[in-house]
Amino acid sequence: MKKNAIQFDAIVIGSGITGGWAAKELTEKGLKVLVLERGKLVEHQKGYIHEFTSPWDAPDHGLPDRELDERDYPVQSRIERGAFSWANRHYWINDRENPYEQAKPFRWHRTDVLGGRSLTWGRQSYRWGDDDFKANARDGHGNDWPIRYADLAPWYTHVEKFIGVSGQAEGLASFPDGHFLPPMEMTAVERALKARIEAKWNDRKVTIGRVANLTTEHNGRGPCQNRSICNRGCSFGAYFSSLSSTLPAAEKTGLLTVRTDSVVEAIEVDPKTKKASGVRVIDARTGQRATYHARIVFLCASTYGSVQVLMQSRSALHPNGLGNQGDALGRYLIDHHGIGAFAEIPGFDEHNYKGRRPTGIYVPRFRNLGGQDADADFTRGYGFQGGAMRDDWTNTAAMTDDFGAAMKHNIARPGKWIAFLGAFGEQLPQAHNRVTLNEKNPGGFGLPQLSFDVAYGENERRMAVDAGKQAEQMLLAAGAQRVQLIPVRTLPGVSIHEMGGARMGHDPAQSVLNGRNQVHGVPNLFVTDGSAMASAGTVNPSLTYMALTARAVDFAVAELKAGRL
Repeated sequence: MKKNAIQFDAIVIGSGITGGWAAKELTEKGLKVLVLERGKLVEHQKGYIHEFTSPWDAPDHGLPDRELDERDYPVQSRIERGAFSWANRHYWINDRENPYEQAKPFRWHRTDVLGGRSLTWGRQSYRWGDDDFKANARDGHGNDWPIRYADLAPWYTHVEKFIGVSGQAEGLASFPDGHFLPPMEMTAVERALKARIEAKWNDRKVTIGRVANLTTEHNGRGPCQNRSICNRGCSFGAYFSSLSSTLPAAEKTGLLTVRTDSVVEAIEVDPKTKKASGVRVIDARTGQRATYHARIVFLCASTYGSVQVLMQSRSALHPNGLGNQGDALGRYLIDHHGIGAFAEIPGFDEHNYKGRRPTGIYVPRFRNLGGQDADADFTRGYGFQGGAMRDDWTNTAAMTDDFGAAMKHNIARPGKWIAFLGAFGEQLPQAHNRVTLNEKNPGGFGLPQLSFDVAYGENERRMAVDAGKQAEQMLLAAGAQRVQLIPVRTLPGVSIHEMGGARMGHDPAQSVLNGRNQVHGVPNLFVTDGSAMASAGTVNPSLTYMALTARAVDFAVAELKAGRL
């Protein structure tokens, strides 16, 4: 093979939510595609080794191996909501072997397998509203998005129809409806909470969570079994992941090649054509290096992974990293912050439910919509995710003063009704919130470590105070007792809604990507994961990443076939 011979039409770096979508769309449009994944091979169904392990058969009865976790997974094991456990430890990256620096405390949660975090994500799937795309230009925090909701709306629909999103249409402009499967059912207390909140505030809506868990058979995948152990993997394909959905679709075309254990070192750019010409990788098992060549490259390595690759791809043509014409690369990192409120809800002891529903309720943003509320001392807003369920026997047993037969009787009964509301607030994009490469401190595979210097600011603090007050008022209006505010999402990275670092924009001096997710100055290189985000919005971002990816692929293939790439 001659030097720099084209081996593939396209290379996709990463196999998670966006990488899987890029592979599906590119192959279905007739391109020969190579997917490079730094992590290990995990096969759908075969790789979910503890998917059906009963609690009484779990290693150490399901208790954490604290010594192992502290030694090898000190960051990953602290992920919230039980996403890391004995049942899926093999999905997560080894922190000891892959360190990073923290100028300020920062959680970087990473998987290390084919499919990436599409195996472990929360599956909450919401469209952004038009206001989210206009906010930067309106209030001056962050650069103007080069797209609006209308640009992305058909691609939201395209994605929703394939992945399957269950939910309820509500008719709110700021919280756009989509293509939904039947919604999941609220509990009795959630229905009461909805009725009481909506009766008291005409600008607030309580709806069931819109989630990429199937409520009916869809595209050959089975419906959700209501086990709520999704992060072990799901052989039914009842929740959307790359392994159950997009990669199999790409494989059906016969045009897909997947190479796991391939750590991308850099993207090469031809100094004559100024186009991406190849991708250099390190074999994670042997340490050997290789270069693959293609006509276009989609960088979908996750927010910080993609920024790292762009930074490492420096050359005489791009001395500060690819697309870094104005020092925007690695800056304007954003996440969601928030606060939580718990309470007891009396008066519903005769009500119960069955199964473990994999979603909760959602209260869309109602603060500072379309402008500034008179009583708000902060910019932007927040939404709430929550739910109401009965406490289980373990907490009941821990809190009871009973003994003997009385204790056995009480723990055999359903516990109290507990309601929870947790805010997801929008962090403002700030230039000083950034990540850099430390060339003097090598990490995994001898590559430079990333150094995070990110913190929440005064606006986030004020917003969280307001969110706590509003959550308490809504729970009290719903009849709650003993409301407790609990700090959650107080540390950047905890929400795993990592965004920014290679943001989209009109001006190459202020952004890394244009309105089609092309890297400024490298027209055949596209970045479509969370690094492309110019602001954070208030809803979970993964659906937007997928829509951006499908839209960018459509554009890239048209340009390629027209001979312009």
